[in-house]
Amino acid sequence: MSLENSGPPVLEPGHRNSETPKMSDAPFKSEFLTTMQARGYIHQISHPAELDEAAAAGRVTAYVGFDATAPSLHVGNLISIMMLRRLQQAGHKPIVLMGGGTTKVGDPSGKDESRKMLTEADIDANIASIRTVFEKFLTFGDGPTDAVMVNNDDWLSKLGYIEFLREFGPHFTVNRMLTFDSVKLRLEREQPLTFLEFNYMLMQAVDFLHLHRNLGVGLQMGGSDQWGNIINGVELVRRIERKAAFALTTPLLTTSSGAKMGKTAAGAVWLNADLLSPYDYWQFWRNTEDADVGRFLRLFTDLALDEIARLEALPGAEINEAKKVLANEATRTLHGAEAAEAAAQAAQAAFVEGRLSADLPTHEVAASELEAGIVLATLAADVGLAGSRGEARRLAQGGGLRVNDKAETDANRLVTAADLVDGVVKLAAGKKKIVLVKPV
Repeated sequence: MSLENSGPPVLEPGHRNSETPKMSDAPFKSEFLTTMQARGYIHQISHPAELDEAAAAGRVTAYVGFDATAPSLHVGNLISIMMLRRLQQAGHKPIVLMGGGTTKVGDPSGKDESRKMLTEADIDANIASIRTVFEKFLTFGDGPTDAVMVNNDDWLSKLGYIEFLREFGPHFTVNRMLTFDSVKLRLEREQPLTFLEFNYMLMQAVDFLHLHRNLGVGLQMGGSDQWGNIINGVELVRRIERKAAFALTTPLLTTSSGAKMGKTAAGAVWLNADLLSPYDYWQFWRNTEDADVGRFLRLFTDLALDEIARLEALPGAEINEAKKVLANEATRTLHGAEAAEAAAQAAQAAFVEGRLSADLPTHEVAASELEAGIVLATLAADVGLAGSRGEARRLAQGGGLRVNDKAETDANRLVTAADLVDGVVKLAAGKKKIVLVKPV
């Protein structure tokens, strides 16, 4: 079969054609895709029948790419990490691609501005920090299904510009590239798209080709905003190598209220403990909206599906027990059983029993600064109880900001050493967010 002009058939929710029936009508044969479908990971698949056959017949090697723009990934990246975990659990081989090279360029997908340019030292330090998270979710090693981490700077930086254009340029048309959302949406919003960023999708396609040639990778996975970039790689492999290659994307997650997954008033929900404490991570999951509990249990925990069905069906206030299970399981996977238990006990002590715990988040301030007094709105924003001073003021006006368990409607009042109780000042936003302010 010629692959020169054949676009990949696509499986999308609610879409039916002769090659790709609706997912509900076409159960998969492979354990991997059956699990992915049952737990809600699948948004689009290219060549679904082919991929299912390959996953049922033998071991599939698949990768997800992560750029190293910060020293930690965040909860928004967690679904991609969990896809690699599901792949390994089903007996296949996951490849973690760190974008040491593509981070130098910047992915324009979903962004109105170019990324800040990082130094190579910054990128290397970020990759080293991020790796520690993957080791919590995947088993690394030399075995046939052990995970491997690679860095695309190792091959992209070695490509000469003329060589790159001559070898890969003929396989892409500007006409087609302009149709992909990562480019089209930026242009529609009349925001500048640099030629540097325009090359990103070509570089991602070359990644797929390189990994196919050197590690036998046949599948790239990612979020649905990456569909166009991933399909470029699929087509490049099929045209040049004349071999099977596949794409699988997940839906971009939002909460039931429409908020972007992983974004809070205080900022990103980081996965590294030095940027977000295990307690705050536990609280993030504990605060899940009722309607999202079952979905998040399927996506972000290893609990059996029948147990998840029981938990999400709990009536009324009992759904809070399901939220605690979600918080415990998600925190245990990332930070370990001891950290999850400590976070749960700290929450129990603070919110049910009214006691303080050493495991509550602590924010240190200079003793001299506290002696002089700190404006409550400023302090609330600094410790992460609010995203800004203005938000802290609105929170106070609504009665949601408390100092030592007393509601404070005046966000301009000074928090001073006189507020210390047992050596700390207890700040709270709403009923579920507490930070202890400690002078040093």
